[in-house]
Amino acid sequence: MSGRAPRQAHLMIVAGTRPEATKLAPIVLAARRRPSAIRVSLVATGQHREMTRQALGVFGLVPDIDLDIMQERQSLADVTCRSLAGLDGVIREHRPDAVLVQGDTLAVAAGALAAFFQQVPAVHVEAGLRTGNIHDPFPEEMNRRLAGQLCSVHCAPTPRSREHLLREGIPPEAIYITGNTVTDAIQWAAERVREPGALRITPLGSGEPVAFASLGLPDRYVVVTAHRRENIPDRLTRICAALAELAGRPSIGIVFAVHPNPAVREIVQPMLGLVPSVVLIEPPDYLTFAGLMAGCTFLITDSGGVQEEAPALRRPVLVVRETTERPEGVAAGVARLVGTRTEDIVRAATQLLDDPVAYAEMQSHESPYGDGACADRVLDATLHHLGLGPRPKDYVPTH
Repeated sequence: MSGRAPRQAHLMIVAGTRPEATKLAPIVLAARRRPSAIRVSLVATGQHREMTRQALGVFGLVPDIDLDIMQERQSLADVTCRSLAGLDGVIREHRPDAVLVQGDTLAVAAGALAAFFQQVPAVHVEAGLRTGNIHDPFPEEMNRRLAGQLCSVHCAPTPRSREHLLREGIPPEAIYITGNTVTDAIQWAAERVREPGALRITPLGSGEPVAFASLGLPDRYVVVTAHRRENIPDRLTRICAALAELAGRPSIGIVFAVHPNPAVREIVQPMLGLVPSVVLIEPPDYLTFAGLMAGCTFLITDSGGVQEEAPALRRPVLVVRETTERPEGVAAGVARLVGTRTEDIVRAATQLLDDPVAYAEMQSHESPYGDGACADRVLDATLHHLGLGPRPKDYVPTH
C-alpha cells in the first residue's frame, strides 16, 4: 500500500429555486463534514434569486457562484437558455468531478445538459419521480425525464422511483435508493423551530413582519401553498373558491403563503385578500414555514416538497392536483389526492375538520420518504460512482 490519502472529490451543487436549495442544503452540510474527502462549489442559477438565498441562509449557506439569470417575466425558453449558458461556463472553468442537480426544475434540465456537454458526470437527486403525463406537472415532468437520460448517477428517493427508472432503461448499477433529503432538512428544522405563537410572518404587501399570535386566528388553522404553472389560472381560481368557502366555517383559520409569481398573486389577492379568517403572507423562511406546519391542523398544497415535509411532522396533506409523482404518501395514508374541483376540496377538508377518526388515521402514519440520513447516502453514491468509496446500502422505507 502506498499510504497516500484518497483523492478529494470536487462536487458542484446547482440550485435554481427555493425547494432545490432546501433539499440540497443538507447535502452541502454533510459534505462540509467531510473536508478531507469532498470539496463543494455551491452554484445558484438565480431563477428564484431572493427566495433561494433566503432558503440557503437559513442553513448558514451562501452560494459560491451566482449566475443571476432571472429577468422579469422570462419565458421558459429564456430561463433555460440563460441557465444552460451560465452553467456550461462555470463547469468548463471549474472542472468539477461531478455536478449534482435536484428535482425537476429548469435548473435540473440545464445543469444535467451542461454537465453532459462538458463530459462531467451528473448526479440526479430525487430521481425517478413520474406522473406518466408529460404535461402534468408542466414543465417539471419533462425536466426530470430529460435528467433521467442525461445523468450518470440516479438517487431515487423510494423503491417506486427506482422501478420507474428501470422501466426507462437506466442500468440498475446507476440507481441508488437514498430516501429524500427533504427529510434531513425538516428534521434539522424541527430541532430549531419555535412555537407557532412566537413566529414572525409578513402579511402580503405590508413589508413588515408581525407576530403570528397577533393575527388573532383560531387555534385550528390550515396552511396553504399553491403555485404550479398547470394550475394557473382556472384550477387556482377553483382552489381559492374552496378556501373562501372553508373560511366561512367557525373556528378555523387559513394561512396562505403566496408565491411571488405575479400570475399567482393576480388571482389570490382579489379572491381572498378581504376574506375574514384568511391571512395571505409572503413566503416565509424555512424555519418559519416549518413552525407553521408543525402548528397547523393540516395542509392544502400543490407543492411536491410539502407533500414530503408535512408527513415528517405528522400533518395530513390534501394535494390539490390532478396527478402526483409522489404516490407513496397517498399509499401510506399521509396524503390525499383531491383534485382541483372546488366541491371536492371542500368535501375533503370538511372531513378532516369534522371527523376525528379520519383525521387521526391520516396523522398516525409514518413518512415513507426518508429517515434523515439521505444526504450522506447521496454523497456516498456519488463517491462510489467516482471510484472513491463503497456502494452505500439502499434506504428501506418502514412501510
